[in-house]
Amino acid sequence: MVVRGRSGGTGYDPWHYVPVLARKPGALRNGAPFKDRVLPAAMERIRRKLAGADDGNRQVVDILTAVLADGLPAVEAACAEAIALGVHSADVVLNVLARQRDPARWPRFSRRPR
Repeated sequence: MVVRGRSGGTGYDPWHYVPVLARKPGALRNGAPFKDRVLPAAMERIRRKLAGADDGNRQVVDILTAVLADGLPAVEAACAEAIALGVHSADVVLNVLARQRDPARWPRFSRRPR
């Protein structure tokens, strides 16, 4: 979906394109709707940390896809919690989201002592 501003410039609604990323996660890196997009702080931090991983784009796409179901504030909070736990993977973020949806069903995590 292309959005045209008053200045006549072209913008993109990146959330409209998230389902496409499931098929082509490389578009996260080079696709116009995502190329220069800055995410909320915790999500951006996880995206930067995953940039070097072999499956980093796929993991970021999994996190972005969760935004469509759970909403941006919930996913941002889950990313912040994962960072506080010292991890940065989609599996952990998605697990935190599942616990947010049904807290009585899941035990709380705490950071391991070092």
